[in-house]
Amino acid sequence: MERYTLSVLVENQAGVLSRVVGLFSRRGFNIHSLSVGTTQDDSVSRITIEVNGDAQTVEQVSKQLSKIVEVIKIKTLRNYEIVKRGLALVKVKVSPKTRSEVIEITTVFRANIVDISPNTLTVEITGHDRKIGAFIDLVEPYGIEEISCTGMTALERGANTLKIDK
Repeated sequence: MERYTLSVLVENQAGVLSRVVGLFSRRGFNIHSLSVGTTQDDSVSRITIEVNGDAQTVEQVSKQLSKIVEVIKIKTLRNYEIVKRGLALVKVKVSPKTRSEVIEITTVFRANIVDISPNTLTVEITGHDRKIGAFIDLVEPYGIEEISCTGMTALERGANTLKIDK
């Protein structure tokens, strides 16, 4: 199974996200990552959905999504055509002995320390899911207290855009 990224423009109205996500659950399709936010037009939201599946199933789901009245446009984005980023907050256990090691790892990953306590460092890391995963793997031996991750968000590279035809 491959991972697919769907970019969906929808009318910014109550209940739209529920209908979109409901379509996936009714078809027994697990959403790997979900990100939602308004676009440059406050009346339009972009939903970025990452799913694992095969091309035929993703195409069927896209066709079903297009039947939802509030869905304006859908595009399946290819990994080599997109810039994709996520955000994770990772609270790592530290001691006076390990604090500098965790700070060094954070620096290598170009992450930011956003909170410091005597026993923890909270790190903000952004990037591709592989980068975030690699960071988590490296700090896991120190002990992870908590993790909070956003869904991936993506835009097409270059001049390609997904926008409303007017």
